[in-house]
Amino acid sequence: MKTHTLPKTYDFQATEDRIYKMWEDGGYFKPTNDPNEPGHDPNVKPYVISIPPPNVTGKLHLGHALFVSMEDLMIRYHRMKGIPTLWVPGTDHAGIATQLKVEQALKKEGTSREEIGREAFLERTWAWKKEFGGLITNQIRRLGASCDWSRERFTLDEDLQHAVREAFVSLWEKGLIYRGPRLINWSPSLQTAVSDIEVEHTEEEGTLYYFKYMIAPDAQESGSSEEPGYWEGEYIPVATTRPETILGDTAVAVHPEDERYQKFIGRKAIVPILGREIPVIADEYVAREFGTGALKITPAHDPNDYEIGLRHNLEMISMLDKTAQVTEAGGPYVGQDRFKARKNLWNDMREAGLVLKEEPYTHQIPRAQRGGEIIEPMISTQWFVNTKPLAEKALAAVRDGRIKIIPEHFEKVYYNWMEKLYDWCISRQLWWGHRIPVWYCDDCGKEFASREDPAKCIYCQSENLRQDPDVLDTWFSSGLWPFSTLGWPKETPDLNYFYPTVMMETGYDILFFWVARMIMMGLEFTGEAPFSEVYLHGIIRDEHGKKMSKSFDNAIDPLEVMDELGTDALRFTLLVGSTPGSDTNLSLEKVEANRNFANKVWNAGRYVISTIGTSDQESGIRKQGLGTSPQSLVTSPQSLVTSPQSPVPSHQSLVPSHYSLADSWIWARLQNLIRDVERLFGNHQYGEAGRQIYEFFWSEFADWYLEISKQQISQGGDRAYHTIETLIRVLDTCLRLLHPFTPFVTEELWQHLRAALEDSPYVGMVEAWPAALMVAPWPEPRPQEGWEDAKVRDFSLVQEIVRTIRNLRAEKSVRPGRRIPATFVSSGQGELLRDQAATLSALAHLDAEAITIHEALADKPAGHIPLVAGPVEIYLPLAGLVDPAEERSRLTKELAEAEGQIRRLEGLLDSPFAEKAPDAVVQKERDKLANYHDTARTIKEQLAMLG
Repeated sequence: MKTHTLPKTYDFQATEDRIYKMWEDGGYFKPTNDPNEPGHDPNVKPYVISIPPPNVTGKLHLGHALFVSMEDLMIRYHRMKGIPTLWVPGTDHAGIATQLKVEQALKKEGTSREEIGREAFLERTWAWKKEFGGLITNQIRRLGASCDWSRERFTLDEDLQHAVREAFVSLWEKGLIYRGPRLINWSPSLQTAVSDIEVEHTEEEGTLYYFKYMIAPDAQESGSSEEPGYWEGEYIPVATTRPETILGDTAVAVHPEDERYQKFIGRKAIVPILGREIPVIADEYVAREFGTGALKITPAHDPNDYEIGLRHNLEMISMLDKTAQVTEAGGPYVGQDRFKARKNLWNDMREAGLVLKEEPYTHQIPRAQRGGEIIEPMISTQWFVNTKPLAEKALAAVRDGRIKIIPEHFEKVYYNWMEKLYDWCISRQLWWGHRIPVWYCDDCGKEFASREDPAKCIYCQSENLRQDPDVLDTWFSSGLWPFSTLGWPKETPDLNYFYPTVMMETGYDILFFWVARMIMMGLEFTGEAPFSEVYLHGIIRDEHGKKMSKSFDNAIDPLEVMDELGTDALRFTLLVGSTPGSDTNLSLEKVEANRNFANKVWNAGRYVISTIGTSDQESGIRKQGLGTSPQSLVTSPQSLVTSPQSPVPSHQSLVPSHYSLADSWIWARLQNLIRDVERLFGNHQYGEAGRQIYEFFWSEFADWYLEISKQQISQGGDRAYHTIETLIRVLDTCLRLLHPFTPFVTEELWQHLRAALEDSPYVGMVEAWPAALMVAPWPEPRPQEGWEDAKVRDFSLVQEIVRTIRNLRAEKSVRPGRRIPATFVSSGQGELLRDQAATLSALAHLDAEAITIHEALADKPAGHIPLVAGPVEIYLPLAGLVDPAEERSRLTKELAEAEGQIRRLEGLLDSPFAEKAPDAVVQKERDKLANYHDTARTIKEQLAMLG
């Protein structure tokens, strides 16, 4: 029989690419029960995830690493459960990000998109995508993502473009899409509207500017805006962080119950410098306690002011143009950049006596995710979706349970958002993306939407047509993702079988921006919720809970981490550290610790495999007349790990008389682990499931059972055979449980285990094993057989005894290799102690020939240290624990130190210190003195025992 040996350390760098290629070449990523293949059974429900499509321009970051690891865990678990699984991969065309990349390249060449024209620019962009578009998907593969790459999609694929047109025109035909002026986020440098998620609000130091909003005199009062006394008299103090927007103010708002300003409600205020008169209005939105308790209202340049403007029918004055320069509405500041206008206006107001004060102020600044420029809210004519009827259906789907959001408290967040949903701005002033399928007729002046490019106007048959130049927001196309990737609007086999999908896993920060829109679109276009569960993960932060950022110098590059510590270590850290909906703190120290765990798994597997080739077990098998087929002693593989199609047989006991207490204990603990993991997976508590698997493997299996197995195997014969059998069973099951968390090291080790077993007397154990661990059946919970509690209770007592003795040995600095006698006394555990004497001797380093066990003792052994472990008394001879000369020397030094502290403290307490110092401080020193007296007394007693 061939002996299989493994390298001493796990080489992830030489393993991961090879294992991934084996999986992909083997077709394991593809779903079983494929609707496009013969023999498909439509009644078997699949498990489907649509990957949140990363930007085609992207580089792998920790957010990708978390969601890929989490979704891969879910997919691998369900695949091993025997369920047909499909994980649809793909990328998003990322309109702004991709266009910026190409524009930057053109700029280096001394040209621009405007110079080369739209058609040539799009050709360049497709060429860029072809060259660089696969980088992010290759990096996702490095994480072990078991996606079906044969179904990979891109949001600008031809059939997905067809889906987007169908969706747009369908909404147009229902009157749910319109074009008009509304407040949106505007990027002055990109010259396009941007979505809320493309705006990052950063906390920055700024200035709060306080000034006078003068109240216009009543009609009967003298004075006008052209007279010197105009800027004198009554005023409302107002504060702003953007003085330039004063040029677009159309009201001053106060709280209706604010006594300070009630007398001004209904009167007119005068816009500084410009002299326009605007109303003073009352609105409950105004916070009386904040700032001055009064707000300047600029409806065309602030989201909150916009809502107030709509409520009070205020004029909307755009004081900035698309380049963020002051419009003609700004009077003398026309043509000035927004920040230059701020400075000049404020100086003029100071000269006019309108400035009250300035003070530093920390506030949120909206900046573009791409480029970092300050975003301007402004009125712009764009395309919008009327979301109200769509939102009503999406709200109902969560309320009636068709969609479950995990964790549940995010359902309230979802409700709050959806109940206050604004119309959705879907147009972008870009060239890269889904062009809006609306055409304008220059002859009849009408517009229409079309699923196909029209040759003539549908109204007047004119060929003088222009297509709308804008493209759609990328969230519009990604809102169709769960069903467009499966072939919608065509009735494809994939769409009919795999839709609706089951799980949508993504970050809680895009619950509104993406998840809600997928729900609205799915219900609108398919009549079904696009998924039944939404699992929301949190944001990854650094070890101190701070958001990771290059500017903070605390960002972690997952590619570098995987290069240095391995993919499994990173995955396990992210998965075990995660809780649904909560942020995760990550440090490299945690990843290093889990790299050590991967090595622990490898070393444990290496040990188990090394035992398979020992000759002693063969003699044990031959002695029982079993030849090379030990199946009469080995429970069938189907009872060890079952698939849903092969239930656990209830007639076969897993703990016959020839198994030891340790064998039975580890098997019982393993079955309990399987039950707990299954329950935790069912509740989506994947992190806790991983932690429990970790604890079982590291502590119970590796630290306890593996050590006991060495002693049992050394006995040879049946004991060795059944011990190795148990080692194989437990290792195999642990690898299956760990596989969704750490796929590479478990697959590599399982392949080695399989090869070793196929060339061993245990070959019967692997007859039902598939070719790869990733498609091996998941360990299914089995009912208890009645013996487990007693075995676990007995072995727990053995553990307690061992820990008690180990603790004393450590306290007394007894060398690990030194064997010592022991006396055990217990009225009810004598049989257990005699049966486990060899185990106790091996684990606690006792002298096996000098262990005595008594039901009771009349007198305690003299010169022994008494210990208690549950119902068992333990007596260890002092002479066996320490070298008298070494112990006397050590204790003498400790006594001298204690007596020195006693002298110091007694001197301190006899000095004026005791009278002058606070009572609490004096008492603290007295407590120290009492402790040192106790220590000295104990040391003297120990010295007396030494003689």
